[in-house]
Amino acid sequence: MFKKVLVANRGEIALRVIRACKELDVKTVAVYSEADVDSMHVHLADEAICIGPGPSSESYLKISRIISAAEIANVDAIHPGYGFLSEKAEFAEVCEKCKIKFIGPSARVISIMGDKNVARETALKAGMPITPGSDGIIHTEEEALEWARKIGYPVMVKASAGGGGRGMRPVLNEATLGSSFQAASLEAMKCFGDGSMYMEKLVEKPHHIEFQIVADSHGNVVHLGERDCSMQRRNQKIIEECPSPKITPEMRKRMGDATVKLCKEIGYENCGTIEFLVDNKCENFYFMEMNTRIQVEHPVTEMVTGVDLIAEQLRIAGGEPISVTQEQIKLCGHAIEVRINAEDPRQNFRPAPGKITGWLPPGGPGVRVDSHVYTGYEIPPFYDSLIGKVIVWGTDREHALKRLRRALSECAVTGIPTTIDFHLQLLDRPEFLAGDVHTKFVEQEMLPQPGS
Repeated sequence: MFKKVLVANRGEIALRVIRACKELDVKTVAVYSEADVDSMHVHLADEAICIGPGPSSESYLKISRIISAAEIANVDAIHPGYGFLSEKAEFAEVCEKCKIKFIGPSARVISIMGDKNVARETALKAGMPITPGSDGIIHTEEEALEWARKIGYPVMVKASAGGGGRGMRPVLNEATLGSSFQAASLEAMKCFGDGSMYMEKLVEKPHHIEFQIVADSHGNVVHLGERDCSMQRRNQKIIEECPSPKITPEMRKRMGDATVKLCKEIGYENCGTIEFLVDNKCENFYFMEMNTRIQVEHPVTEMVTGVDLIAEQLRIAGGEPISVTQEQIKLCGHAIEVRINAEDPRQNFRPAPGKITGWLPPGGPGVRVDSHVYTGYEIPPFYDSLIGKVIVWGTDREHALKRLRRALSECAVTGIPTTIDFHLQLLDRPEFLAGDVHTKFVEQEMLPQPGS
C-alpha cells in the first residue's frame, strides 16, 4: 500500500478519497485553489498545497502545478477523483513518466475509451451492441446532413471527447441539424478543448443504465451490478439507484457478461463504468460510452454490495487483487442517491454560489451524506454546483423511497437556494414511483415547455 497519496480534486470527492486513505493508514496531500482555502478537504488532509487562482483552468486543470505539488510532497500516487483531469490520458501519461502511480487505468486505455467514437468501434469489435451511427468523426455540417439521412431522424450529435452530458444535442429533423451541430461542437471545444463530433441514432424515451466494474492487474474483472440513472435534466443525472427497477435478472446477466468481456479485451485496470441506453420496453441495450474513473453515484453501489470502491481503487493501484469474486457479489436491498445542488429551480436552475448560513444534514438508519460543506461555508462561483449527496438504503425500493423522503424533509440548508424541494416533487410523481421514467422525463413532463 502507498505511504502518501495526493488527491487531485476538490469538494466531496476529495473528502471521500481522504477518508478512505485514512482508514488504510495512508497519508494524504490536498491541493486547492485560492477559492478553496476554507474547503473541508484542505483541513482534513495531512498536508495541503495551493496550486493557483480560483478558475479551474488556472488550478485543478493545470497538470504542471499538480505534478509539482506531488513532487514537493514526495507522494507515491495521485487519485484524480472525477471530472477535471480524471479522464485525461495526458495526465495519466505524465504521472507514469514521473514515476507517480496514477490511481486509475493506463493512459493507453483512457485514450481508447475516452474518445467516444473510438470507444464505440472498440465495443463493436468486442461484440457489444451499439446504436447505428457515423463511421468516425463528422467534420462538417454537410457530412452531418448525409449521415443523418442515412441513419434516419431523430439522431443525436455528440462530442467525441469528454462527458457529463456536455457537447450533446438531440436533432429531431433536418431544419435544426446545422444549428445543433454547431452548438454542440462549440460547447465541446469550450469544455474539453476538442470540438470533434460524431452521430448516433437517438433512442427515444430510453432508460440510462450503467454497470460498475472493478479490474485488477492480475487479470480479474468483476461487475457490481447496475445503476439506473434515467432521471436526468439536460443530460445531467439527478437521481441514481441500484438496482434498476426495470432490469430483469436475465438482462442483468447479459449486460454484466458483456461489460466484463469488453473490459478484459481492452486490458482495463481499476474502477470504471460502462454506460448503456436501454429501449423503453427493456428488451434491447446499446453501448453508449465508458467512464474511466469513479462516478459521482458510486455510493449506491457501495450501499448495496458492501464493497468500498475507493479502497478497491487504492489497493488495485498498489498491485493487490480485487477483494471479492463475482460469485461473492450480491445485491442486498435497494439504494437511492439524490444530488443536492446549489441551484435555483425557480430561475431555470441557475447556479447560486454564496454563503451557507445554515447546514443541517439528515441522519438516522440507512442514511449517508457525502458533502464538503458546513455552516458558514462560502460556495465559490468557479465550479460545479454540487454541494452534497444524500444516499439512502432500504430493504427494498419502497422502503428506500420512504427513507429518502424522510431524509430530504430533514435536510435543511439556508442562505442559498437548493434543489431539495424539487427532488421532493420528483418523489411524488407516480411515474418515478413506478420506475417508468426516461432520460427526458424531467424536461418533457415537469418543466415548462418553450412557448407555454
